[in-house]
Amino acid sequence: MQKINPVQTFAWNALEQHKADNLSIPQLFAEDPNRFDKYSLRFEDQLLVDFSKNAINEKTLTLLRQLANECGLESAKNAMFSGKKINRTENRAVLHVALRNRANTPIAVDGKDVMPEVNAVLAKMKDFCERVISGEWKGYTGKAITDVINIGIGGSDLGPYMVTEALRPYKNHLNMHFVSNVDGTHIAEVLRKVNPETTLVLVASKTFTTQETMTNALSARKWLLDSAKDESVVAKHFVALSTNAKEVEKFGIDTANMFEFWDWVGGRYSLWSAIGLSIALSLGFENFEQLLAGAHAMDKHFLITPIEKNIPTTLALVGIWNNNFLGAESEAILPYDQYMHRFAAYFQQGNMESNGKFVGRDGKPVTHQTGPIIWGEPGTNGQHAFYQLIHQGTKLIPCDFIAPAQTHNPLSDHHNKLLSNFFAQTEALAFGKSKETVEKEFLDAGKTLEEVAEIVPFKVFSGNKPTNSILVQKITPYSLGALIAMYEHKIFVQGVLFNIYSFDQWGVELGKQLANRILPELETDEKINSHDSSTNGLINQFKAWR
Repeated sequence: MQKINPVQTFAWNALEQHKADNLSIPQLFAEDPNRFDKYSLRFEDQLLVDFSKNAINEKTLTLLRQLANECGLESAKNAMFSGKKINRTENRAVLHVALRNRANTPIAVDGKDVMPEVNAVLAKMKDFCERVISGEWKGYTGKAITDVINIGIGGSDLGPYMVTEALRPYKNHLNMHFVSNVDGTHIAEVLRKVNPETTLVLVASKTFTTQETMTNALSARKWLLDSAKDESVVAKHFVALSTNAKEVEKFGIDTANMFEFWDWVGGRYSLWSAIGLSIALSLGFENFEQLLAGAHAMDKHFLITPIEKNIPTTLALVGIWNNNFLGAESEAILPYDQYMHRFAAYFQQGNMESNGKFVGRDGKPVTHQTGPIIWGEPGTNGQHAFYQLIHQGTKLIPCDFIAPAQTHNPLSDHHNKLLSNFFAQTEALAFGKSKETVEKEFLDAGKTLEEVAEIVPFKVFSGNKPTNSILVQKITPYSLGALIAMYEHKIFVQGVLFNIYSFDQWGVELGKQLANRILPELETDEKINSHDSSTNGLINQFKAWR
């Protein structure tokens, strides 16, 4: 990948000057009644992406597209899709697109086509899922599996948990449980709900050494053996999503039940791999394949669609305009679908672990803002929590509103009420409510302006708050796959333009190193004085209270 400082490009400087135009969303709509048609894009008959409620015009988009060209976006895309080692700090390819390459076109890493191995693992997953779902796979007392526990953390947890929840209408009879936190409460509460005779545990750790995951896995193993009293039964109740055959075998898992993945699969992009086994078990393998197919369709769209019609690229460019030129520091992801309640949390990791970097690809600190803070909750819950700040606060918070046109649960008029809020919120954020409108409402209610003079300012909404509206025909495995891939590619584009490496995560290392140093210090009651006064004080109080 090229090492181009975006701040030094012609387009960046032109955008800085263009910012002075102070574009207003209400004014832009007043000037062009057909704005929606020009500033919305469609993907198949699955997604409608409306970005018209942003403070952008044709000049903005032209300059942003020029910025993408100056920063070498096309060559970066081709490098990723062709297996080049674009994760330079770890010297790895970045090929989550290969995991869902339904066209099966060859993709080479170090001169070797990875697709035969990808297909072999998928075939192994399919066979395993059929055996468990059908009841052919039995526990140590001869009973079929009823519950599955996925033990993992980060990408080994967030993705599978998010997808199994988002696609809950498609789930089969198996009960899914997810354990990630090393806090013993997490594993203890899950184990209370299940029967060791009918429980299957998936241990998701590439190295099979991840502290949190292995601590939980060993506790689950002890729980099983407390019941079964025979170490040979571990092989009937545990499988591994890993590449460390030696440690897997040592744990007691049959290496025939080890599902591998590769160093070119990043954790936060791994739900498409063997890490997605919990998804396939929950939904059935056919639905897992549909998830892959939707993502592959979005991959093709991203790779070949011209920049003017390219959905992930457009969302990335609009995000850069809001983040780097209009001063927004965060983005809210607001799904109006209760099944999607983990979607924002998933892309907190997806975006912030990818683009939360301060060192450019040239090894020097950047002088521009990189990735935004990502947060969000489902609508309409958020409306009764934090929307107040979005509407009337002093911080600019661009929002992605996501909603399905069709619901899986057509109860009474629930969905119309939900979607009326979805449509109303973006309209309110864009256009606000003027002082004159507030006063007229009071006059129409029989009040005099003198009576309401003091309250009027508090009912004014400034508007001009940017949003994207993403309308999905229906949340299906296919459309969800496309939606996830859309956000993945948005993150990639922004990383290219920020001139950072999006596929490492060195920022998670320091805390782990220090925790490994502190852990032995907690094993005794001796007073600690080897740290700063704050850390010493906290450790010593913990020891006094435990």
